[in-house]
Amino acid sequence: MNRARWMILLAAMAVGCATEPADDGTDETTTGSETETDTETDVEVVREGPATADVGARAVAEMAPTEGNSASGTVVFRQGDDSLQVSVSLTGLEAGSVHGFHVHETGDCSAPDGTSAGGHYNPEGHTHALPDERPRHAGDMGNVTADDEGNVEATLEFDNISLGGDNPVEDRGLILHASPDDGGQPTGNAGARIACGVIAMDGETMAVPTADPAPAAAPPARRSVTAEEESAADDEEEMAP
Repeated sequence: MNRARWMILLAAMAVGCATEPADDGTDETTTGSETETDTETDVEVVREGPATADVGARAVAEMAPTEGNSASGTVVFRQGDDSLQVSVSLTGLEAGSVHGFHVHETGDCSAPDGTSAGGHYNPEGHTHALPDERPRHAGDMGNVTADDEGNVEATLEFDNISLGGDNPVEDRGLILHASPDDGGQPTGNAGARIACGVIAMDGETMAVPTADPAPAAAPPARRSVTAEEESAADDEEEMAP
């Protein structure tokens, strides 16, 4: 009888120890189904400054005539430390003619009249003006003038546009107009669009599609074992020491 009482007492003590919660050292406050942990978090605040132009970058716009016109050529953009240099080389114009020359919003020359390039590039929301005035559209590059043979060879420089920095012009449209830009509102009274190009970073290439992987080689076919070969193998096993 005494042995049975001791056994019952020991069993009760074991159950009591198993049901006592363990102390894992974590200081948590639980409310309903949510657990709150008292921790401190350092938050780093990053303040963004002006975008930095990619010094030394180069972009090119190949100018093609719009429907019914003959002006064409190449315009090269080179990013310097503080300004963007624009080298203009055009042909197919009337001798001594003056033409408005602007960066437009969209890099799309698919429309026959060039209107797919959209309006003047104007991310800052300014009114139109000539390059010697501020503020103005970012795309306001003024005029270019043809020589006696109807060609343009000119180098312009701007500090309000860039390649990869503030007011970036890559992937924008570039328009040569039929008439001079007189600085009037809203876009300089420069008339029809006689040539259009897209400003593309030099050296850009189309992605080469990845070829489908070759199918895995099929494992060599297994030859069926003849009855004679099975019998010979059995004989060798029996003869083995």
